[in-house]
Amino acid sequence: MLTLVGKDQPGIVAKLSTALCRGGCNLGESSMARLGGNFTIMLMVQFDGTALELEEMVLPVANALGLHNHVDLVEGGQHYLIQPDVRISVYSSDRPGIMEEVTASLAGAGLNILNLDSNLGTEKNTAIYYIHLEGVASDGLDPLFSALNVLSEEKNMQTQLIPIDTRLG
Repeated sequence: MLTLVGKDQPGIVAKLSTALCRGGCNLGESSMARLGGNFTIMLMVQFDGTALELEEMVLPVANALGLHNHVDLVEGGQHYLIQPDVRISVYSSDRPGIMEEVTASLAGAGLNILNLDSNLGTEKNTAIYYIHLEGVASDGLDPLFSALNVLSEEKNMQTQLIPIDTRLG
């Protein structure tokens, strides 16, 4: 698992992927996001060399772009793709504890979170915090709807749940 973090700028993904592919790496799953003015990458890399050799391969790109990099050895091999079957959005006036309230409530209702994106914006001089996530409803939709209703009524959050039909081809 290769992780890089630094100031967002054009060309990060192109330069990194070029260096890795020229170095004989096979690129796998990735998660890349802009957070504030920063860009972060988590990338599964198949490489026949050592972790140190991989770090040495990435170092010139990381240094040139001002990125911090880190390599972790993780178990590889075939795995199965987990498809999300729900998409949930939550909006609230910003205050401490929103992420904990939302994620704990949804986990308690059987949600396995696969992807989560959150941000802070302003609307009419009010700070609005939003969370968008996708996951698997392990216990079905009813417990999730109930949890979201509690968040809406007791925590003054606006919530939405959209089921995803994973059988679409």
